[in-house]
Amino acid sequence: MSAEGPPQGVSVYKRVLLKISGDGFTRPGERGIATDAVLHLAEQTARAARLGAQLAIVVGGGNLLRGAQFTSGDSRIHEATAHYMGMLATVMNGLALQDALESVGCQTRLMTAIRMDGVAEPYIRRRAAHHLDKGRIILLAGGTGSPFVTTDTAAAQRALELEVDIMIKATRVDGVFSDDPEKNPHAEFYSELTYDDVRRLNLRVLDQEAVAKCLGYDMPIMVFNFKKEGNIERAIRGERVGTLISRTAGSLSGRSAL
Repeated sequence: MSAEGPPQGVSVYKRVLLKISGDGFTRPGERGIATDAVLHLAEQTARAARLGAQLAIVVGGGNLLRGAQFTSGDSRIHEATAHYMGMLATVMNGLALQDALESVGCQTRLMTAIRMDGVAEPYIRRRAAHHLDKGRIILLAGGTGSPFVTTDTAAAQRALELEVDIMIKATRVDGVFSDDPEKNPHAEFYSELTYDDVRRLNLRVLDQEAVAKCLGYDMPIMVFNFKKEGNIERAIRGERVGTLISRTAGSLSGRSAL
């Protein structure tokens, strides 16, 4: 990358994995699927894909169902069953985003870790890579297909399998903070962190298993606010938005938070 920054209008990455939580599929404070929110997400994603990067998207399902809601109190639903229910919620989001992306001119493939041939292809790594090489956006639903694994960890797993250049996580806040900025207005924002910083400070932007996978294979992570118009495109162009997490990022011990 030149000193002037990345070329405008061109992706600096060949292949990117985008993790979108269930928050991206609904309005703030609501549950379910909001068609306007999904279309807005699709339009942003379509513009980003046209910059030239091959794009894989891992979708969450918390807007519809979280497995944890059935694992406390007197629930009679087994925890593993609850997690499978959460995986099915991600498939519903994947179907919604697939239709929205195709309505704005994108070629897509929805792939699931749990076989459901009537609505999606099974996730097979080589087939997924082939779709990416053909310029299709692939939507990856169903987590890893196993219970007790978060969609963050699924995203890290797919990022490594598909040999992407960077994993970018879309959130509803501007990046990684010392505390929840929606509850604590004095929370400090970090523009750069190492994997060790995230683990040592127990920052909950990603679960620890996902961070450990990325650490083990030097997979950089960018965390940013997708609610800000154009941020997905900026991230794929290589502009610094949000927080960069990597092995070589500046350590907290040697710099101050912004």
